[in-house]
Amino acid sequence: QVQLVESGGGLVQAGGSLRLSCAASGRTFSGRAMGWFRQAPGKEREYVASISWGNSSYYADSVKGRFTISRDNAKSTVSLQMTSLKPEDTAVYYCAASPPYSGNYRSTVPADYNYWGQGTQVTVSS
Repeated sequence: QVQLVESGGGLVQAGGSLRLSCAASGRTFSGRAMGWFRQAPGKEREYVASISWGNSSYYADSVKGRFTISRDNAKSTVSLQMTSLKPEDTAVYYCAASPPYSGNYRSTVPADYNYWGQGTQVTVSS
């Protein structure tokens, strides 16, 4: 098992910034791609960004240029720096881990990630 715990969510005005963090524990963090997804009320879970073990990153078009994903393998953490936030970014944000060395860090499909955090709420007011 890999336990993922997100933090850093909150309420922010449009145009503001937030930094989400995800701490992993349990089975090895090594070799796993990490992803961030989000889910707004009444909508399906949506891909946001992902990062490979070697720090290659990939983003949804809706957040490209505004969000930055990063990881610290020594600390088993992954972060999502969000800037220029918009009301449509409002959602519960989830951290997810892929199987080790799955080779597809660009996957936007939730089923390709086998461990999930409990989520953290991000609310952007207009």
